[in-house]
Amino acid sequence: MAKIGYHASHEQFKPSELLKYVQMAEQAGFTHALSSDHFHPWSEAQGQSGFAWSWLGAAMQATPTLSYRVVCAPGQRYHPAIIAQAAATLAEMFPNRFWLTVGSGQALNEHITGDKWPTKSDRNTRLKECVDIIRALWAGETVTHRGLVCVEDAKLYTRPEILPLIIGAAVTPETAEWLGSWADGLITTSRPPEKLKKVVDAFRRGGGEGKPMILKVQLSYDSNAEKTLQGAHDQWRSNIFKSKMLTELITPDQFDAAGEFVQPEELYQHVRISADQEQHIEWLQKDIELGFDELILHNVNREQEQFIEVFGENVVPALTKN
Repeated sequence: MAKIGYHASHEQFKPSELLKYVQMAEQAGFTHALSSDHFHPWSEAQGQSGFAWSWLGAAMQATPTLSYRVVCAPGQRYHPAIIAQAAATLAEMFPNRFWLTVGSGQALNEHITGDKWPTKSDRNTRLKECVDIIRALWAGETVTHRGLVCVEDAKLYTRPEILPLIIGAAVTPETAEWLGSWADGLITTSRPPEKLKKVVDAFRRGGGEGKPMILKVQLSYDSNAEKTLQGAHDQWRSNIFKSKMLTELITPDQFDAAGEFVQPEELYQHVRISADQEQHIEWLQKDIELGFDELILHNVNREQEQFIEVFGENVVPALTKN
């Protein structure tokens, strides 16, 4: 039976608002939450960028039954030793309620350090180095490493009894297959079933068979079809491009320019847009059939309270009933 979670989008809402939303989600029957981790939003219309790691401690204390994941890109904006320490602290305080999800990142967030933005292959190599460093620190080793990232004489003194899983992020079958050999699980984003199956099959083929899989579902739900579409277009039209583009643009203004001529109807190809709850249930059941253990629902428009209430009352029970 898949677990149903709520996505806390720091790009779209103030941290104080998100704290209220995860509390509502917990009361509505959601069991998990996924936190984004951005320095910049994807567009000026989104307009926020709270610091996820400060927020996570407050959110986990305020919602004692929710399990949390955070999307993170160690290696440039974050040194892996600091991420190891941050994740270990949350895992020590909240046992069995936190997993770290890692990816190679986007220039939008990482270029702020002023360092060179590496090629995709170098970003993947750097990510694997970071994961190896994090795991060594969690194991109590004193780590010195010189590669695409450098560590010298680092030792983590506060470590959790139960280590968090490290979940790898992938949007392509190629990356998913690579992750299968070393990640503890997979996180990917929603798309048509035939495309999603290719990612799932590649992850399993690469060594991920039997490992947990998380799907971040990008959807738009509102009280009527027009609001549902317009809300998605207002907030998410800058996010629909291929990964090669999404990882290379560096400012919200550039994303706004890229999305300027995107028509509302084009969003249907990239976001599950419907005011019909039964349609959302049908889509999500197909995800479960592909083998996903967790579905994290991201309502990309701004109407969060209505979404949490309606989905908590009707959609979550339909997906989790025996």
